[in-house]
Amino acid sequence: MPRLEVPERLLLGPGPSPVSERVRQAMAQPLLGHMDPAFLAIVDRVQEQLRLVFGTTNPLTFPVSGTGSAGMEMSLLTLVEPGDVVVVVQQGVFGQRLADAAQRLGAEVVSISIPFGEICTVETLTETLHRHPRVRLVAVVKAETSTGVLQPLEGWAEAVHERGALLLVDTVTALGGLPVDVDAMGVDVAFSGTQKCLAAPPGLAPITVGERALERIRSRERQAPSWYFDLAAISQYLGQSRAYHHTAPVSMVYALAEALNMIMEEELDQVWARHRRVAEALWAGLEAMDLEMMVPRAHRLPTVATVRIPDGVDDKRVRQQLLEDYQIEIAGGLGPWAGKIWRIGVMGQGAKISHMMTLLNALGEVLHAEGSPVPSGLTALEKTYQKAGQR
Repeated sequence: MPRLEVPERLLLGPGPSPVSERVRQAMAQPLLGHMDPAFLAIVDRVQEQLRLVFGTTNPLTFPVSGTGSAGMEMSLLTLVEPGDVVVVVQQGVFGQRLADAAQRLGAEVVSISIPFGEICTVETLTETLHRHPRVRLVAVVKAETSTGVLQPLEGWAEAVHERGALLLVDTVTALGGLPVDVDAMGVDVAFSGTQKCLAAPPGLAPITVGERALERIRSRERQAPSWYFDLAAISQYLGQSRAYHHTAPVSMVYALAEALNMIMEEELDQVWARHRRVAEALWAGLEAMDLEMMVPRAHRLPTVATVRIPDGVDDKRVRQQLLEDYQIEIAGGLGPWAGKIWRIGVMGQGAKISHMMTLLNALGEVLHAEGSPVPSGLTALEKTYQKAGQR
């Protein structure tokens, strides 16, 4: 049988993002048992570094075995019981998934429906909480991957905690690319994924759980409806007890450990600044090409740019040409924005100005071949990048 051969792509979609050679080499390290003291020391270091990236001191901070969706499932399964009132902000596809998952657990879901591309204000949240005094949980996506919206959370925890409820935040497309400030924002539970700004392969879901949420878990009237995602049971593997629960994905933990090492070497503030600087340059380049950004700058997500597809341009054909002729992956829209936008990731190892130059050059050539020529965006991209570096 022939050996596995995989094409080399420049991954500039909304995930997965490019993985460095260092991270790939980490996965090739010798396999250890998941109860081996040498492996447990790596797990301890990963937990410590995840706390720094999350902006928290929560002891229960660790990578769940599974993708970001597994982090969502674990969060909801352990916090929600049948009949609980759960307020979910639905401003994109991933907010809708939160609502769907909560409903399947028997929750009484109250949806705050926000049009794609817009934010939910704290006033709207407060009004909803006032109308539903029995609320037990509020769930929101900080970085909505389907729309490119960055949801502000200032004042949210105060409003939620005043009602005796908990605040759950999806930080899948935020963690590692911008501050999530779990403790400063008063977030009770946050989950993420490794394949975005952390620049590791998909397969782990970092999660952090605060004391309010732990009290809720301890006071559950029934056991969590999932054995695998029972947070209380899995937590016994961490810390001092080291009780066996399931076989950890050892090589994936190696990858995350090395990706976090790289973030710490660059320094968190610099990583966040790099994502913002490259994103602003990309926005300027796209606008110079007469392409329209879908989200106002004030609430524009730096890690995923959403761009309106010009009239008369075939979405799928452009993306196919970028992939086949230039080895570049970007993504199309989801939900009501399907066929109307492109989504461009500015995440992890993909958040480099050289990658954005490659993309804009290729996109300009493909659009020209499609009969929709656009001006070059390279000068605007480079000027904005240089100007941002002088701040």
